[in-house]
Amino acid sequence: MDVTTTGDTGLLDTLQHEVALFARRAEQTRLGGVGQVRNSMDRAAYLLLNRLDREGPMGVKALAASMGIDSSTVTRQVAPLVDTGLVKRTSHPEDGRAVVLQLSPRGVSRLDEVRASRRLLMAELTQDWEPEEREAFCALLTRFNGALSARTAPQGAAPAPAPSES
Repeated sequence: MDVTTTGDTGLLDTLQHEVALFARRAEQTRLGGVGQVRNSMDRAAYLLLNRLDREGPMGVKALAASMGIDSSTVTRQVAPLVDTGLVKRTSHPEDGRAVVLQLSPRGVSRLDEVRASRRLLMAELTQDWEPEEREAFCALLTRFNGALSARTAPQGAAPAPAPSES
């Protein structure tokens, strides 16, 4: 089915416009949260810390693969996190020559702080929504992100899982 020529093109125009507005507003606010933590962690750092927290210590290649990005990008993005003490490099438990990245205690604490602030922002933005509306929005946004991820994944590669990228 060719969705560009069937169905309601007006609805598709509205959808693409709203997605563009969302992307711009999300970047402007960085959806950073509220209070002192607002805008205090960039998107790349948040996603890397979040992934390490959810999946545990791993090497650069594994982290890059799980996020669907290039190893050189991970290396570049992780460097300031190591410099600020949020991530530490350790030897791989089975191969001492390999390096593993993991959250430091400071990284865990900082991530918890940022998550709490972002959670508060999401609560404020959706305070007049019914619980079912929040659940539906979350499910649809997860599905939408999954479709975007699958579209941008290299041919033959499994796309990075959408839910933990947020």
